[in-house]
Amino acid sequence: MRIGKQDAAFTAIAESDAESITVRGQDLCSELIGKIDFSDYFWFLVTGEKPAPAQRRMMDACLVSIAEHGLVPSVQAARMTLAAGPDAWQGAMAAGILGMGSVVAGSSEVAGRFLVSVVEMADSMGGDLEKAAIESVTALKAERRKVPGLGHPQHSSGDPRADRLLEVAAELEIRGRYIDALYMLAKVAPGIIERPLPINVSGAIPATILDAGWPVDALKAVPIVARTAGLSAHLFEESRRSIGFIMSHKADLAIAYDGPKAAAKSN
Repeated sequence: MRIGKQDAAFTAIAESDAESITVRGQDLCSELIGKIDFSDYFWFLVTGEKPAPAQRRMMDACLVSIAEHGLVPSVQAARMTLAAGPDAWQGAMAAGILGMGSVVAGSSEVAGRFLVSVVEMADSMGGDLEKAAIESVTALKAERRKVPGLGHPQHSSGDPRADRLLEVAAELEIRGRYIDALYMLAKVAPGIIERPLPINVSGAIPATILDAGWPVDALKAVPIVARTAGLSAHLFEESRRSIGFIMSHKADLAIAYDGPKAAAKSN
């Protein structure tokens, strides 16, 4: 990436004048508003091309699968922020999105990039995907790191969201190198790590959406857009039935202080 001043700067996404707004070469008002679904528009905005029906359905399935998963840390952060500042939906929404890192929700990007690395390694080995998967997982074990896209603390016997996404991909006849890589990792990893490691939703999302044609550098956008919808529901409920301070109070009661004691006061 080139940083700093450039002789000429361009954007291919949108422009506007006094009479019109153009998005990716189409008039926003006459060609897009009321004529395109949001998932199609999301794909169109990011890639510059409208999705094929199978691509749209795969994107929809991924967005639905990750939009909501209960009172996860990012949701708690958002709800407690709104409780403290009821007029600041934007701040509460930002608090929830900022909490989407490599462990929660943003893990889809981590898993996707890992799948890309496994596929690239297989290419360098003459297409031997199994060997690439074994070497990749073995390296992670040596570094005491988790295998991205596999295992889940709650869905330990299998993530039903991942199973359904892979079923949808099969129904749509979407299967390529990334889904193949994910299945191969799920095959070899349990024996190397020595414990069950079913495919999780953070592995299924990138595998299916990458094979559908979504760019790897835009992977993080998928869970962010999805969780924005879920956070909207939680913030609306928080504004009607607040639990933000209850969560804060319960956390205070549940966590014991083990720091140094204050010096005794003398009379």
